[in-house]
Amino acid sequence: MSPDSKKLFNVLILGISFMFIFTAFQTCGNIAQTVITNLNSTDFHGSGYTSMSVIYGVFSASNLISPSVVALVGPQLSMFISGIFYSLYIAVFIQPSTWSFYTASVFIGIAAAVLWTAQGNCLTINSDENTIGRNSGVFWALLQSSLFFGNLYIYFAWQGKTYISESDRRTVFIALTVISLVGTVLFFLIRKQEDTKAPGEEDSANEIHGGSSSARNKLMRAVDAFKRSIKLSFTKEILLLSVTTAYTGLELTFFSGVYGTCIGAVNRFGGEEKSLIGLSGIFIGVGEILGGGIFGLLSKKNRFGRNPIVMLGIIVHFIAFYLIFVNMPSNAPVAPMEGTDDIAYMIPSKEVAIFCSFLLGLGDSCFNTQLLSILGFLYSEDSAPAFAIFKFVQSICAAVAFFYSNYFLLQWQLLIMVVVGFFGTITFFAVEWKAAALLARGSDYSSI
Repeated sequence: MSPDSKKLFNVLILGISFMFIFTAFQTCGNIAQTVITNLNSTDFHGSGYTSMSVIYGVFSASNLISPSVVALVGPQLSMFISGIFYSLYIAVFIQPSTWSFYTASVFIGIAAAVLWTAQGNCLTINSDENTIGRNSGVFWALLQSSLFFGNLYIYFAWQGKTYISESDRRTVFIALTVISLVGTVLFFLIRKQEDTKAPGEEDSANEIHGGSSSARNKLMRAVDAFKRSIKLSFTKEILLLSVTTAYTGLELTFFSGVYGTCIGAVNRFGGEEKSLIGLSGIFIGVGEILGGGIFGLLSKKNRFGRNPIVMLGIIVHFIAFYLIFVNMPSNAPVAPMEGTDDIAYMIPSKEVAIFCSFLLGLGDSCFNTQLLSILGFLYSEDSAPAFAIFKFVQSICAAVAFFYSNYFLLQWQLLIMVVVGFFGTITFFAVEWKAAALLARGSDYSSI
């Protein structure tokens, strides 16, 4: 097997592992608030929104140290240990208690920072300037395939149910825990860089996997990774891309937690509202996979750069936000367990609601594939710090959004995303234009 084939194999295993883990976690996030609403009549007193706010808050802070962790133990072991904590969080829902629920939320926040920093690192070292676009698209399509399987089960298992029983809950979360553990074990199939590096890549391999370095050298690399993260945070390009990244954090919160809750709260869907949560997740996944697949396959043939894809993403999202605004009741995100009988500007339509799920997924794939691509291209030699900063900004904005989702009506949440999305698109354009101009002059892309 050629070095390029081995690198592609690593990217495929990376994507499949994430597919299993996030089949479990994203399904968990999609149904958590609905499940918890049914639990709050018992001794359990927690909030899915608050849990997600804790997760993303800790996630954001932990990104300050995650490059150092990856430098110390390597990306493969970092991802394995992080996957264990993802599985433990999901397992909490089998027999939930308030203290274990919030404790697990803290630990998974730390694990998520390490997981995503290691993922960006692994993706970058198995790519070059000619394959980073393709590999980003392939990884994203595999990752978002996770939205199919768990949500497909939810759609059929919860058909016609208005109350989620203890037996229903345990069955779902035992299965999700096992699926998460399978994905975690698959990380061991990723071949170490020593086996896959091409000539001239020896330094990169040593940086990622540590080789036979002493503990002291590893500690020095960890400190150096932290220093590079801080230095990189204040560069012009990172600051501009941070606005775009902030938007992805806000809309991630919306489609992964809030929108499913909104659908599940609309009583006018006639007893199908709970199963429609699963169908919504499936169509978000369809949009994500379609976008990731197309943009990955067309990356080499795209003569116009990344900007048209990001423009498509913001247009698709604005259409989705408008349709959601006119279709969903304003109090849907904060409705009680009994749901809401209110209407917006039209009688709530299941077809429009599910179509908006597809648009949310498609638009999200536009932004994330291009952010992964431009970061991997711009910072090929500083991939761990760059991806840590990306996840720091994204997660802190997601934490803020999950917090205000407890209180803000739907129209205010949509308005915030419209404003941040508009400015995030402009700042992405600015970075891509400057990068393209330097590349056209023959400058090193990573020297920006």
